[in-house]
Amino acid sequence: MSHFSTLRTKITDAEILKASLRDLGITTKSSADIRGYNGQRVRADLVAVLEGEYDLGWSCNSDGTFDLIADLWGVAKKHNQTELINAINQKYAVNKTLSEVKQRGLQNANVKLIVQ
Repeated sequence: MSHFSTLRTKITDAEILKASLRDLGITTKSSADIRGYNGQRVRADLVAVLEGEYDLGWSCNSDGTFDLIADLWGVAKKHNQTELINAINQKYAVNKTLSEVKQRGLQNANVKLIVQ
């Protein structure tokens, strides 16, 4: 029986996701296996290699969004999974916003992000 869970996300840009994970000090691998319970592995397009025996991974869907795949029970053994996933999503949102602003020719614009 697999311990892996799949969660839908709104992530659509693998390069920005990789940069966001790097910003958080997390090593990534492309087209690699996600480590799970008892040596189980699942292939993903992008893997965040976490401290311990478990990883987070993302696989691209046909609509361009990415699903998060992980053995969440295992991740929770070493990490606060809610805080970790929230930190990744927040960093991705900031980096995606900055990328969109730059694409629209506003490289010199000041961006003020307010989190409520």
